[in-house]
Amino acid sequence: MADTAATTANTAHETGAGVPKRDFMKLLAGAGAAVGLGAIAWPLIDSMNPAQDVLAMSSTEVDLKPIVAGQAITVLWRGKPIFVRHRTAAEIKEAADVNVSELRDPQTDAARVQKGHDTWLVVVGICTHLGCVPLGNKPTDPRGEYGGWYCPCHGSQYDTSGRIRKGPAPLNLAVPDYAFENDTKIKIG
Repeated sequence: MADTAATTANTAHETGAGVPKRDFMKLLAGAGAAVGLGAIAWPLIDSMNPAQDVLAMSSTEVDLKPIVAGQAITVLWRGKPIFVRHRTAAEIKEAADVNVSELRDPQTDAARVQKGHDTWLVVVGICTHLGCVPLGNKPTDPRGEYGGWYCPCHGSQYDTSGRIRKGPAPLNLAVPDYAFENDTKIKIG
């Protein structure tokens, strides 16, 4: 009887009748170890990425080629919307003809654009009243009485130079630091 049991065990071992269960257990243990290793490694690797405050200090490049005269786009920089408007000759003339002494926050149009690039206006798209994002970049958006931007929260209206003209906002839309890298590209920040 002992010989029969030994022969059966040897035959089972040779034919692989118990091996699939062992292989499955090894595979299961290996998969569990891989998941555990991944759960430990992921936070470690993720901690090597730059922090959000470091990323917020970065700069943004904007390609101006696709923006036609009269059109505006919105880009993000430091988590804020930046309005980049390609102004028409009529918008520039309208902004330049304003009597600066009548403005709540007096600034000339020339002080808000870069010399030689007065067709481009770059402003932070946050209303200076309570921080809403004004409308006016899309062709279907209301732009207010002055053709610039209209804040839907409390009715502030900005002209084509981003200067406050009507409503509760105390200051003009801010102009961020930016530079022209060439005639078709700007770098904000």
